[in-house]
Amino acid sequence: MAELVFYSGTMNCGKSTLALQTAYNYEQLGQRSMIFTREDRAGSGKLSSRIGLESDAFEVNTSTDFWRVVADERTRGRRVDVLICDEVQFYTEPQVEQLARIVDEIGIDVYAFGITSDFRTKLFPGSARMIELADQVEVLQVKALCWCGKRATHNARTIDGVMVTEGEQVVVGDVNSGTVGYEVLCRSHHMKHMTAATAKATMGEDPLPNAWSAEA
Repeated sequence: MAELVFYSGTMNCGKSTLALQTAYNYEQLGQRSMIFTREDRAGSGKLSSRIGLESDAFEVNTSTDFWRVVADERTRGRRVDVLICDEVQFYTEPQVEQLARIVDEIGIDVYAFGITSDFRTKLFPGSARMIELADQVEVLQVKALCWCGKRATHNARTIDGVMVTEGEQVVVGDVNSGTVGYEVLCRSHHMKHMTAATAKATMGEDPLPNAWSAEA
Protein backbone atom coordinates (compact mmCIF):
# COMPACT_ATOMS: atom_id res chain seq x y z
CA MET A 1 0.00 0.00 0.00
CA ALA A 2 1.14 3.52 -0.79
CA GLU A 3 2.25 5.74 2.07
CA LEU A 4 2.86 9.38 2.89
CA VAL A 5 6.18 9.56 4.74
CA PHE A 6 7.60 12.72 6.26
CA TYR A 7 11.33 12.98 6.98
CA SER A 8 12.07 15.90 9.26
CA GLY A 9 14.99 17.50 11.01
CA THR A 10 16.97 20.69 11.41
CA MET A 11 19.08 22.27 8.71
CA ASN A 12 22.28 20.38 7.89
CA CYS A 13 20.89 16.93 8.73
CA GLY A 14 20.87 15.55 5.18
CA LYS A 15 17.22 15.92 4.11
CA SER A 16 17.94 16.90 0.51
CA THR A 17 20.66 14.27 0.21
CA LEU A 18 18.19 11.57 1.28
CA ALA A 19 15.56 12.96 -1.10
CA LEU A 20 17.97 12.65 -4.02
CA GLN A 21 19.05 9.16 -2.92
CA THR A 22 15.42 8.05 -2.67
CA ALA A 23 14.71 9.25 -6.20
CA TYR A 24 17.84 7.47 -7.44
CA ASN A 25 16.83 4.19 -5.79
CA TYR A 26 13.44 4.19 -7.52
CA GLU A 27 14.99 5.08 -10.87
CA GLN A 28 17.42 2.16 -10.52
CA LEU A 29 14.37 -0.10 -10.36
CA GLY A 30 13.06 1.37 -13.60
CA GLN A 31 10.42 3.46 -11.88
CA ARG A 32 9.77 7.13 -12.50
CA SER A 33 9.95 9.65 -9.70
CA MET A 34 8.66 13.21 -9.87
CA ILE A 35 10.85 15.53 -7.82
CA PHE A 36 9.41 18.72 -6.35
CA THR A 37 11.05 21.47 -4.35
CA ARG A 38 10.60 25.10 -3.43
CA GLU A 39 13.20 27.86 -2.96
CA ASP A 40 16.17 25.52 -3.22
CA ARG A 41 19.66 26.97 -2.71
CA ALA A 42 20.57 26.08 -6.33
CA GLY A 43 17.74 28.14 -7.80
CA SER A 44 14.35 27.53 -9.37
CA GLY A 45 13.68 24.05 -10.71
CA LYS A 46 16.59 22.43 -8.89
CA LEU A 47 16.96 20.11 -5.91
CA SER A 48 20.44 20.25 -4.42
CA SER A 49 22.23 18.97 -1.35
CA ARG A 50 24.97 20.64 0.63
CA ILE A 51 27.41 17.87 -0.34
CA GLY A 52 27.16 18.72 -4.04
CA LEU A 53 24.44 16.43 -5.41
CA GLU A 54 21.84 18.04 -7.67
CA SER A 55 18.87 17.17 -9.86
CA ASP A 56 16.27 18.92 -11.96
CA ALA A 57 12.95 19.33 -10.15
CA PHE A 58 9.51 20.81 -10.51
CA GLU A 59 9.39 24.18 -8.77
CA VAL A 60 6.49 24.48 -6.30
CA ASN A 61 4.71 27.77 -5.71
CA THR A 62 1.54 28.70 -3.85
CA SER A 63 -0.61 27.95 -6.91
CA THR A 64 0.80 24.46 -7.54
CA ASP A 65 -1.91 21.79 -7.52
CA PHE A 66 -0.21 18.41 -7.04
CA TRP A 67 -3.34 16.49 -7.93
CA ARG A 68 -3.61 18.31 -11.28
CA VAL A 69 0.11 17.94 -12.01
CA VAL A 70 0.01 14.18 -11.48
CA ALA A 71 -3.28 13.82 -13.37
CA ASP A 72 -1.85 15.75 -16.34
CA GLU A 73 1.25 13.53 -16.40
CA ARG A 74 -0.81 10.37 -16.39
CA THR A 75 -3.20 11.75 -19.03
CA ARG A 76 -0.18 12.28 -21.31
CA GLY A 77 0.75 8.63 -20.82
CA ARG A 78 3.72 9.28 -18.53
CA ARG A 79 4.01 6.92 -15.60
CA VAL A 80 4.33 8.32 -12.09
CA ASP A 81 5.54 5.85 -9.47
CA VAL A 82 6.62 8.08 -6.59
CA LEU A 83 6.68 11.75 -5.59
CA ILE A 84 9.79 13.18 -3.90
CA CYS A 85 8.88 16.46 -2.20
CA ASP A 86 11.60 18.59 -0.64
CA GLU A 87 11.27 21.81 1.40
CA VAL A 88 7.71 20.89 2.37
CA GLN A 89 7.80 23.38 5.22
CA PHE A 90 7.12 25.99 2.52
CA TYR A 91 4.11 24.12 1.07
CA THR A 92 0.60 25.26 1.90
CA GLU A 93 -1.75 23.16 4.00
CA PRO A 94 -4.00 22.43 0.98
CA GLN A 95 -0.96 21.22 -0.95
CA VAL A 96 -0.10 18.75 1.81
CA GLU A 97 -3.69 17.55 1.71
CA GLN A 98 -3.38 17.07 -2.07
CA LEU A 99 -0.34 14.86 -1.48
CA ALA A 100 -2.29 12.76 1.02
CA ARG A 101 -5.12 12.41 -1.50
CA ILE A 102 -2.67 11.22 -4.17
CA VAL A 103 -1.50 8.48 -1.80
CA ASP A 104 -5.01 7.39 -0.86
CA GLU A 105 -6.82 7.65 -4.19
CA ILE A 106 -4.13 6.99 -6.81
CA GLY A 107 -1.85 4.75 -4.76
CA ILE A 108 1.39 6.64 -5.36
CA ASP A 109 4.00 6.79 -2.60
CA VAL A 110 4.94 10.29 -1.44
CA TYR A 111 8.19 10.96 0.40
CA ALA A 112 8.32 14.43 1.91
CA PHE A 113 11.33 16.16 3.42
CA GLY A 114 11.40 19.35 5.43
CA ILE A 115 12.33 21.42 8.44
CA THR A 116 9.80 21.10 11.23
CA SER A 117 10.07 24.45 13.00
CA ASP A 118 11.20 27.95 12.16
CA PHE A 119 13.71 30.28 13.82
CA ARG A 120 11.12 31.10 16.51
CA THR A 121 10.67 27.37 17.29
CA LYS A 122 7.16 27.56 15.80
CA LEU A 123 5.95 24.84 13.44
CA PHE A 124 5.81 25.72 9.75
CA PRO A 125 2.20 25.31 8.53
CA GLY A 126 3.26 22.83 5.84
CA SER A 127 5.24 20.73 8.29
CA ALA A 128 2.49 20.84 10.90
CA ARG A 129 -0.09 19.56 8.41
CA MET A 130 2.35 16.89 7.24
CA ILE A 131 2.79 15.66 10.82
CA GLU A 132 -0.99 15.53 11.19
CA LEU A 133 -1.56 13.51 8.00
CA ALA A 134 1.57 11.41 7.38
CA ASP A 135 1.49 7.64 7.73
CA GLN A 136 5.02 7.85 9.10
CA VAL A 137 7.09 10.68 10.54
CA GLU A 138 10.81 9.95 10.60
CA VAL A 139 13.42 12.12 12.32
CA LEU A 140 16.67 11.98 10.38
CA GLN A 141 19.51 10.49 12.37
CA VAL A 142 22.40 12.45 10.84
CA LYS A 143 23.50 14.80 13.61
CA ALA A 144 23.62 18.49 12.85
CA LEU A 145 25.90 20.13 15.40
CA CYS A 146 25.65 23.32 17.41
CA TRP A 147 28.83 25.42 17.60
CA CYS A 148 29.42 23.92 21.05
CA GLY A 149 29.50 20.37 19.68
CA LYS A 150 26.14 19.25 21.05
CA ARG A 151 23.42 17.94 18.78
CA ALA A 152 21.59 20.86 17.16
CA THR A 153 17.83 20.76 17.63
CA HIS A 154 16.74 24.28 16.68
CA ASN A 155 17.14 26.62 13.73
CA ALA A 156 18.20 30.21 14.37
CA ARG A 157 17.98 33.25 12.11
CA THR A 158 20.84 35.70 12.35
CA ILE A 159 21.50 39.19 11.05
CA ASP A 160 25.22 39.86 10.82
CA GLY A 161 25.79 36.90 13.15
CA VAL A 162 23.35 38.06 15.86
CA MET A 163 20.30 35.89 16.53
CA VAL A 164 16.88 37.47 15.97
CA THR A 165 13.52 36.20 17.18
CA GLU A 166 11.08 38.44 15.30
CA GLY A 167 10.20 38.87 11.66
CA GLU A 168 8.54 37.10 8.76
CA GLN A 169 8.62 33.32 8.87
CA VAL A 170 10.43 33.07 5.53
CA VAL A 171 13.17 35.59 4.69
CA VAL A 172 16.07 35.26 2.28
CA GLY A 173 18.54 38.05 1.58
CA ASP A 174 19.43 41.36 3.15
CA VAL A 175 17.25 42.99 5.81
CA ASN A 176 17.85 46.63 6.71
CA SER A 177 21.35 46.38 5.19
CA GLY A 178 22.18 43.39 7.42
CA THR A 179 23.09 39.98 6.03
CA VAL A 180 20.50 37.33 6.87
CA GLY A 181 21.78 33.87 7.69
CA TYR A 182 20.62 30.69 9.42
CA GLU A 183 22.42 28.59 11.98
CA VAL A 184 21.59 25.42 13.88
CA LEU A 185 21.87 25.49 17.67
CA CYS A 186 21.26 23.20 20.62
CA ARG A 187 18.22 24.11 22.70
CA SER A 188 20.30 25.70 25.44
CA HIS A 189 22.13 28.10 23.17
CA HIS A 190 18.99 28.84 21.15
CA MET A 191 17.19 29.88 24.33
CA LYS A 192 20.22 31.99 25.31
CA HIS A 193 20.37 33.53 21.81
CA MET A 194 24.03 32.56 21.64
CA THR A 195 25.23 32.00 18.07
CA ALA A 196 28.71 31.02 16.95
CA ALA A 197 29.57 34.66 16.34
CA THR A 198 28.31 35.92 19.70
CA ALA A 199 30.02 33.04 21.50
CA LYS A 200 33.33 33.93 19.90
CA ALA A 201 32.85 37.63 20.70
CA THR A 202 31.85 37.15 24.34
CA MET A 203 33.77 34.06 25.39
CA GLY A 204 36.58 33.75 22.93
CA GLU A 205 35.26 30.34 21.87
CA ASP A 206 36.37 28.90 18.53
CA PRO A 207 33.03 27.61 17.23
CA LEU A 208 32.42 24.86 14.74
CA PRO A 209 32.00 26.14 11.17
CA ASN A 210 28.29 25.28 10.92
CA ALA A 211 26.69 28.66 10.15
CA TRP A 212 24.28 28.21 7.27
CA SER A 213 23.81 31.31 5.14
CA ALA A 214 20.54 32.19 3.45
CA GLU A 215 22.24 31.81 0.07
CA ALA A 216 23.82 28.41 0.78
